[in-house]
Amino acid sequence: MLQVLLLTFSVVTVARAELCKPDAQNAFKVRLSIKTALGDNAYAWDANEEYLFKAMVAFTMRRYSSKTTTQISNVLLCNVTDRVSFWFVVTDSSKNTTVPGSEVEAAIRMNRNRINNAFLLSDKTLQFLKISSTLAPPVEPSTPVWLIVFGVVLCLIVAAIVFLVVAGIQQRKKKNKESTERENLEEKGEVTITIENGIPCETLDLKAGHINGVFSADDERFTSL
Repeated sequence: MLQVLLLTFSVVTVARAELCKPDAQNAFKVRLSIKTALGDNAYAWDANEEYLFKAMVAFTMRRYSSKTTTQISNVLLCNVTDRVSFWFVVTDSSKNTTVPGSEVEAAIRMNRNRINNAFLLSDKTLQFLKISSTLAPPVEPSTPVWLIVFGVVLCLIVAAIVFLVVAGIQQRKKKNKESTERENLEEKGEVTITIENGIPCETLDLKAGHINGVFSADDERFTSL
């Protein structure tokens, strides 16, 4: 009886070894970077962690296919290295074969965040080498986009109005200053001296007039008569 049990155990072990090996059909390689992710808080990868990984994979398969046939014993690990990398397959007890890789991949992708959280890792530190990383949900800004655009447009309009008002005030001041200077020149009646043929000549002030001294003297002489 003992020999029969040993023989049966040996057959099962050999069969499992054939199902789970590097690059086997429906097999996936996993690489973990625990030290990189957690630093001084990194934990050791041991049999307990392996059990947790098998449990999470069984959970994802049961959740994906809505079947309760997948057990922890259906998840096989092999070629485990000290740098924490290994291969795994999911077996189908009813057919004594492995579950198609497409189903395993779909289940892993659907529950990727649950697996990552179980090991305190991320897609970059817990890598399924044949399964593409899940895309992180887009980050939505706290302020709606339309409100941001409205605020920018409103600021531009206000800036344009302020510029026009300031420019108008400066132009008006400039005009007032020029008008005041022109009036002051006219009131003072300033005489501008020009030079013609080398002789300085005074420009006639049309407003105040100009008296010629020669004729003024003659007028006084004739007036006395």
